[in-house]
Amino acid sequence: MHNQVWDGVTLASTIKPEEAARRARLADAARAYDWGTLLALLGQAPQLINTTRPGGQSRYAPLHQAAHGGAPAAVVEVLLGLGAWRTLRCAQGQRPLEIAMRQGHHHLRELLTPVFQRDMPLEVLQPIQQHFHALIHARAEQLVREHALRLPELEPLLELAEPRLWFAVPGMYGGFRFWLDQLAGDGVLIAESWCRVVGGSGQRHLVSPHGSLLIAQGFV
Repeated sequence: MHNQVWDGVTLASTIKPEEAARRARLADAARAYDWGTLLALLGQAPQLINTTRPGGQSRYAPLHQAAHGGAPAAVVEVLLGLGAWRTLRCAQGQRPLEIAMRQGHHHLRELLTPVFQRDMPLEVLQPIQQHFHALIHARAEQLVREHALRLPELEPLLELAEPRLWFAVPGMYGGFRFWLDQLAGDGVLIAESWCRVVGGSGQRHLVSPHGSLLIAQGFV
């Protein structure tokens, strides 16, 4: 599924020029509210459904722009069908629903209201996310800084029937696969990370609101 990848790209220099150009065309169409072109481009590259403009400041994905422009419900339904996340936040911390309501596009309220597959309070999820980010920095600090990566946000996991995502780290020849789980009834995150060209690099961590714990290693 195209919505099972967290795309951390923020810089055009991280990806090939033709890929950066394709993402820019997608962002241009969304910003211009050119829904026909937007859907045509996504039809060719549906994996870009939750991506943002390389070098952009707003961090608006296609669904944010649809919310901002008051797109027809049919357009929003197509975006959601492609895997657009209702819980993805822009640079201002707003989800598509908040953007649509701010703009007065109340016809999108029901469509953009998040539908959660599981319940995990934000006061639990947020500290888990903070510890997960600290783990990513510990494993790939230089690459995170070099590419100004947007680190994974965990809220979209709550939307997924299978709450599992992959986060590729450019230059690492690998990355992080992570998913929600439970331990003694409490919500936790399991994160596996590895570098394909380094034998024994695999590590599995359990991440809770209290920190991260290495629970396995050497499996890749």
